Amino acid sequence: MKLFNKVVIIGTGLIGGSLGLALKKNNLVSQVTGLSRHRKNVRLAKKAGAIDSACTSLDAVKDADLVILATPVEAIIEIAFKIAKKIKKDCIVIDVGSTKEAIVYKISKVIPNFLGCHPLSGSEKKGIINLQGGIFAGSICVVTPTIKTGRKVLNKVSLLWRRLGCKVVVLSPERHDQILAFTSHLPHAVAFSLIGCIPAKFLRLSSSGLKDSTRISASDANLWSEVFLSNRGNLLACLSVFQTKLAVLKLALERKNKKFLTSIILAAKKKREKLG
Repeated sequence: MKLFNKVVIIGTGLIGGSLGLALKKNNLVSQVTGLSRHRKNVRLAKKAGAIDSACTSLDAVKDADLVILATPVEAIIEIAFKIAKKIKKDCIVIDVGSTKEAIVYKISKVIPNFLGCHPLSGSEKKGIINLQGGIFAGSICVVTPTIKTGRKVLNKVSLLWRRLGCKVVVLSPERHDQILAFTSHLPHAVAFSLIGCIPAKFLRLSSSGLKDSTRISASDANLWSEVFLSNRGNLLACLSVFQTKLAVLKLALERKNKKFLTSIILAAKKKREKLG
């Protein structure tokens, strides 16, 4: 069953392209139009079967039933304001940004049928060449309604994500940003710092453990600098917690306290096992 007729995806990178491919494969929409500033991106997206038609003008949203904003955080807000007067009155607009509070409250003022979304799937790789049609299956998608969000919009968008194979979790924008600061933004900050402190000449003797621990440090620099700044307060609080935990481990090491060190490592092991 098709949920939407025309869908416009603004930003045909990894997530935008993968979304287009998944929507088409699951027969959820009649037509997918991809929109990007870079003609090469939309050409590649069309060639990969992620979109039916390509466009570089925001006018493409005029007859859309659903618009998906799949660009970096700052661009999501900027583009939303530009399309606010172009879209139909009943058009639903969603985003897939990694932070929600700033995005949701700013865009909701100009687009009544806006719902913030964050599929917890992706990769450190970027670009349409890395698209994966099944990237959302078995993952979580957080949706962040406000008191102004219409029930029909929430239900329809939630159904869309479930049809893509996601488990839908409803959170406030504030709670989303608080939690994701710990579970996503802090790990990226730690990975960037960890690889940054290792002398380049030592990397030839690195183990698989280092590669596992720093995989996400290969993520897009511009995208993640925007994510960090848009969730600055929460991330700073998380970094303080991390610094405290690291200081405790350092203290145990300074005191040569094997029992204390073992308890720290064991507690971490047990928590990590809960991730599956």
